[in-house]
Amino acid sequence: MEQDFPTIPGQDAIFDKQVLQHYSVNPAYVHDLYYLQVELLKLQKHIHEHGLRLAILFEGRDTAGKGGAIFRFSQFLNPRHYRVVALGKPSEVEKGQWYFQRYIQELPNAGEIVFFDRSWYNRAVVEPVMGFCTPEQYELFLQQAPLFEKMIIDDGIILVKFWFSIDMEVQRHRIEDRLTDPLKQWKVSPIDLLAQEKWHEFTKYKNRMYELTSMPYSPWVITKGNIREAARIAAMRYLLYQIDYNGKSPDLALPEPELLWVHEPKGARK
Repeated sequence: MEQDFPTIPGQDAIFDKQVLQHYSVNPAYVHDLYYLQVELLKLQKHIHEHGLRLAILFEGRDTAGKGGAIFRFSQFLNPRHYRVVALGKPSEVEKGQWYFQRYIQELPNAGEIVFFDRSWYNRAVVEPVMGFCTPEQYELFLQQAPLFEKMIIDDGIILVKFWFSIDMEVQRHRIEDRLTDPLKQWKVSPIDLLAQEKWHEFTKYKNRMYELTSMPYSPWVITKGNIREAARIAAMRYLLYQIDYNGKSPDLALPEPELLWVHEPKGARK
């Protein structure tokens, strides 16, 4: 895989000794992972020192690698200055609240990064497909989501929305792997088991979500997740390229467009 970060001739042995011990992945990805994770530490330091607020949404199909991507992003970050938010089913009290209310209290504080392992976009795809919300609740969400995001962005929150996409056959293999591996069976939910059966229904709602909630100020960033580590690296590159921070490497570049692309925002179309 082509590397955007230069290596020093004759230093590979030292690099391997000092760095490879931290990774259990294909060595072809290690150089990029290492340098990008160093850049993420610089970004985190900048956010903390300047009191910035960064919220990153990780959405996508079941088994697309959202949790694994969050792990790679946060693997070497200072745990005092970031949080991972993965909300479960709403309580009876929360069901009676404004839909966005329980997410508002999870938004980043000054100097903090928050990774959302699924987010308010449950209502855009999973809930209508599975019958967990009414048609009226679904339509209201699509109207309010862009307004909600405009409000928090205007208030200074940096919002990035990733959608991890995979092919149907890749998803099938990953579900089968989880079902047969005792160490992964906890990951299988009833929604996972219906993911293949309802594939086309998920696609319909996903596409409508893109059309109605990808805005110039908060576009959807789509990452091809068939190769997990390549998707994680692509997402890291995009995030780091978009945000200015102290000590940023001049070698940072956007990922290849076949790995990651931005959905054309609704408000930007002619």
